[in-house]
Amino acid sequence: MYLLIIVLPLFSSLFSGLGGRWIGSYGSCLVSCSCLILTTFLSVFAVYEVGFSGSSCYFILMPWIESGTLKMNWGFLFDTLTVVMLVIITAISSLVHIYSINYMENDPHIPRFMSYLSLFTFFMLILVSADNLVQMFLGWEGVGLASYLLINFWYTRLNANQSAIKALLINRIGDYSLSLSIVSIFFLFKSVDYGIIFSCTPFFLSQAVYFLGFEIHSLTWITLLLFVGAVGKSAQLGLHTWLPDAMEGPTPVSALIHAATMVTAGIFLMIRFSHVVEYSPLCLFVLTIVGALTALFGAITGVFQNDLKKVIAYSTCSQLGYMMVACGLSCYNVSMFHLFNHAFFKALLFLTAGSIIHAIFDEQDMRRMGSLIKFLPLTYSLMLVGSFTLLGFPFLTGFYSKDFIIELSWLTTYKNLYLSYGLFSCWLINLAIFFSSFYSFRLLYLVFINNANLSKVVVKNIAESSTSMLLPLVFLAICSIFMGYLTKDLFIGFGSSFWGASIFILTEHSNFIEAEWTLLTKKWLPFFLTLCGALTAYFSNRFSNKISVKWLHPFIFFFNKKWYWDKLFNNFILIPLAVNISYESLLKTLDKGLVELSGPYIVPKYILDWSNLLIRFQTGQITHYVFFIIFGVFLFCVFILNPSFYLVGIFDSYLSVVCLLLLLFL
Repeated sequence: MYLLIIVLPLFSSLFSGLGGRWIGSYGSCLVSCSCLILTTFLSVFAVYEVGFSGSSCYFILMPWIESGTLKMNWGFLFDTLTVVMLVIITAISSLVHIYSINYMENDPHIPRFMSYLSLFTFFMLILVSADNLVQMFLGWEGVGLASYLLINFWYTRLNANQSAIKALLINRIGDYSLSLSIVSIFFLFKSVDYGIIFSCTPFFLSQAVYFLGFEIHSLTWITLLLFVGAVGKSAQLGLHTWLPDAMEGPTPVSALIHAATMVTAGIFLMIRFSHVVEYSPLCLFVLTIVGALTALFGAITGVFQNDLKKVIAYSTCSQLGYMMVACGLSCYNVSMFHLFNHAFFKALLFLTAGSIIHAIFDEQDMRRMGSLIKFLPLTYSLMLVGSFTLLGFPFLTGFYSKDFIIELSWLTTYKNLYLSYGLFSCWLINLAIFFSSFYSFRLLYLVFINNANLSKVVVKNIAESSTSMLLPLVFLAICSIFMGYLTKDLFIGFGSSFWGASIFILTEHSNFIEAEWTLLTKKWLPFFLTLCGALTAYFSNRFSNKISVKWLHPFIFFFNKKWYWDKLFNNFILIPLAVNISYESLLKTLDKGLVELSGPYIVPKYILDWSNLLIRFQTGQITHYVFFIIFGVFLFCVFILNPSFYLVGIFDSYLSVVCLLLLLFL
């Protein structure tokens, strides 16, 4: 059963990709959806056996690499953390496959699209089920490759090409850091297997490494390298710029990347290595600060976006910041709980946005929409459910995880540096709630309530999506309403043993009991900030013509330019490295200079000169040919048949050669 969970998406990808020419569009859709739905049911059975029955599954398939002390196998680890990720990945992927049947029906390359979706799912399953770092890295790189193929699915579009390359290159930074962490872990632990690493971590608390003359704690070095890898994949502040540009792919791709697969890989990595991260206070501090800044950045930037999908993309960036904050607060189970909830309501938001775009003929600018509540009432209801769940409205799914992260952030203190970083992060993520409410209600107002700005031709043809598109949305809406309540006690309930040994939290870092006694005003603060954000969004958009605050224009311009992160990358990284070093120095000096002169330019030139020189010996006179023959025989006798030539007769031999030449010419 466990192997089928891994193999079925691969079979679906190969069958749809290689056999799509013969089975056609509907055949590839049927095969892909059937395989993914079956995989989802098997994942649910795995959750029952591993999570509820407490029977973890670990098996070795075959040997893989054996070189000295490095020994690796193709092995799979199915603990509670893995099976929960399996359910998220396979469930969302199945719904995206079903949704794509009608969404992509007019595209001539549906088999290729279904193949890429299944390939994406397969590599993500490899990533979460691996029992060692190298196998996990294989899935990590495979997810990056599949994301490039999906973002660049419409490869005739220049923006799609640029966005796919940008996503691939920015993720190279995180991947390079992750590869360095794997090497460091093997150097320290002499193994890359999770079981050995996690069980031996307490014995290396006093180990240190030296880097550029500085002494660094070994576990801190390893965890920071892992964190940089997570920053690239989960789009934390600094390496986040690829995330909004990934919207150039089809909308089902956006839902799959942002809801359940690629962007959650970095969060999963930090949760998986909780056994190591817990022993590095500096890493916990960095996780919390970067996560809080990312949450605030994503929320503020989303306010000033006009593209429907990019608003939701920056929302994803903000929610990933909440998950990273939870990891920094040593609340890995809460982070995983929010990841689980986020998968449902974020997939709902993206697929609902796709339904809107599909209904109004691929228009994505919210300023050109309006009054769609009259034409798409069901889509409006589903979008409303997703938005309220995102904001953590009481008793919806997002409320149980998001608000609990905020309550926990009031309690943590970084004692080593005498800084209350938990309180600092708390105010940042509370401020992010205000802006999250602002952009969510701004989206609802501009798309559904505002005066219509669509052409008459579009308005006459607007209609609700087909059943195959609406059924996944209804299922996701139900999960977005009830799933948090149903799984709260299981995932983060006090005394719950659901996670077992898959998540490790030091006793002194646990604050779950104290969070229950947080002041009531602090518990209600997120709700009041949500109301303030909603009212501010309504009045600022409803009376935008009457409101003019000139002193805010510089700030609005700054936030509208995404905090100038792209400008900073271009001026301080791209131009100095790519232009000055790569082009001016390496390309011109090495490629165009040394390599070309010593290889493809010099060799043909000298061959031509040598050939012209040899042509001059072809005189057509028999006396010259006799001379060359005798001269060749003489050299053969002197150099080959006379060994003493190499030892003592060098001078005499040269003299004899000169004499022979003189005799011949005379």
